[in-house]
Amino acid sequence: MTVTNLGMPRMGFFTDTSVCIGCKACEVACKEWNAIPADGPLELTGMSFDNTEELGANSWRHVAFIEKEAAGELRWLMSSDVCKHCTNAACLDVCPTGALFRTEFDTVVVQQDVCNGCGYCVSACPYGVLEKREGDGRVFKCTLCYDRIGSGQEPACAHACPTKSIQFGELDELRQRANERVDALHAQGLHDARLYGESPDDGVGGNGAFFLLLDEPETYGLPPAPVVTTRDLPQMWQHTALAAVTLLAGLASTFVGRKGRKR
Repeated sequence: MTVTNLGMPRMGFFTDTSVCIGCKACEVACKEWNAIPADGPLELTGMSFDNTEELGANSWRHVAFIEKEAAGELRWLMSSDVCKHCTNAACLDVCPTGALFRTEFDTVVVQQDVCNGCGYCVSACPYGVLEKREGDGRVFKCTLCYDRIGSGQEPACAHACPTKSIQFGELDELRQRANERVDALHAQGLHDARLYGESPDDGVGGNGAFFLLLDEPETYGLPPAPVVTTRDLPQMWQHTALAAVTLLAGLASTFVGRKGRKR
């Protein structure tokens, strides 16, 4: 069992897109429970039946409707996207105030009363999840319903999902369940079924929220090979420190040389 530093089991989401019906119950439940403001008027955007388009400060769950033509037939793909709660979270690395923190469940949460709106985390996120709320300036995103899971409840989106496309639980158990589901789909002839974000060996150390997809990640608007955007920071700081020491040594040498000539 994967445990956190506090000895708690790591909790997360498994989203099985093969049974998503695009009802948007997860979006509504998320907004209602977390008191998230409306993201503009409720109208279609011209992108199929998608009226939210992407994750953002006012859309912590986003149900994507994807129309794909294959062999002359129109195929519908639906997926409820969410913050990935990365194992190696770049947003945590760059936050200067500690507004972003890792909970006892190994999820990543923003403390709005500490966020100063610098936006460093927005550019650091490899999935483009984080966004500053217009008119507010602070960053908002999915908390994996930290208040609910802390009292033994499941997140609002998972609780509202009628098909159990969104599943919540201990991460190791979810991974086992997801692999069994992929095997079952392959046995049914759906050989394109694959998991996304579950592997600890991927570019972000695995996600606390991972997915079963029926097509390439790009089809769903997901990066095929995400990486921790801060992975080169230690090396960059080492080079910066070395350059600073070299510069100071040069300045000291010049100063000593000039002082010697004056004598």
